[in-house]
Parts: sequence; structure tokens; C-alpha cells
Amino acid sequence: MAGRAPRIGLLPAPRGGGPRGRFAVVAGRFNEAVSKKLLDGAVEALAAHGVSGRDLEVHWVPGSFELAQAAQALAATGRFAAIVCVGVVIKGATPHFEYVSAAAAQGITHAALATGVPISFGVITALTEEQAWERAGGSVGNRGEEAALASIEMAEFVRATHTRGGRRSASRRG
Repeated sequence: MAGRAPRIGLLPAPRGGGPRGRFAVVAGRFNEAVSKKLLDGAVEALAAHGVSGRDLEVHWVPGSFELAQAAQALAATGRFAAIVCVGVVIKGATPHFEYVSAAAAQGITHAALATGVPISFGVITALTEEQAWERAGGSVGNRGEEAALASIEMAEFVRATHTRGGRRSASRRG
């Protein structure tokens, strides 16, 4: 279909360097084995698209609930082009799953909107541990990788938007 946007997972490899700026990945320690696979996917995707080790910070927090606060604190420093959040929430026998999932999604969205820094959502919300593993590098892909690719794309979008906006403003004055 003509004019259709490419899927995030199909970003081309960078030409002449990678994305501009520093990136951070914040990982929730709860369900750590699965979170580690998401973190690995995010770090590998960032590296594959030209983000060097010196331009990447990794931060661990207790769980998915804490991702938003950590991301907002990092974004407020002004040091990052984008931040990737990865974590895992697996449904149990109580409504806790719904509260943590909703708080993580809403909190990450709020942090991105409040700071203007792209903050991507790589949090798996699964009904079973098996589903979580499938989304952490298994048959369904790696949500950490997908979130990292989204952060690269959004960092470039924000940078380009600010650059274009600056040029337009200058030309209007002249």
C-alpha cells in the first residue's frame, strides 16, 4: 500500500552515525529474568542503530510501578534524547495487576508529556509467565527492542520538529 508508514521493527540501519544524543533504559527488577531479556533487546537495538556505550545509561528500579518516576527524573536532567522503560507485570489472583499496569502506562505517558522527552513503553502486561517470555524474545518478539526502536524514531521526530520550528521562526522574523 503506497504511503503506508514503515513498521517500527523495520527501521533501517543508520547511515553515517546513529541517532543524536544520549539514551537511557530504565528496567523494573520485579520478574527480573524476563526484564533482563527486555533490557538486552533494548540495548542491542540501540547499539545496532548506532547508540554507543558512552551514550547509553541503564538504571534499575524495583518494578514497573516505579518506571515512570525514574523516567521523569532522568528526563528532567535534560541529558537524554529519549528514555526506554522496560518491565513485566504478570496477572495474579488479585486486581494488583490492573493497578500496576494502568499506573505504569499512565505514568510513563504523563512523564513524556510533562517533560517533552520521548519515553517509550516496553512493559509487558501478560496473563501468564509463558506469555511474558514469548514477548521477551520468544515467538512474539521482544518488547524491549520494539520500545528502543520507538524511542529512536521519536527522538529524531522531536529533534527534527524543534529544528524545523526554529528555522521557521527565524525566517518569519527576517
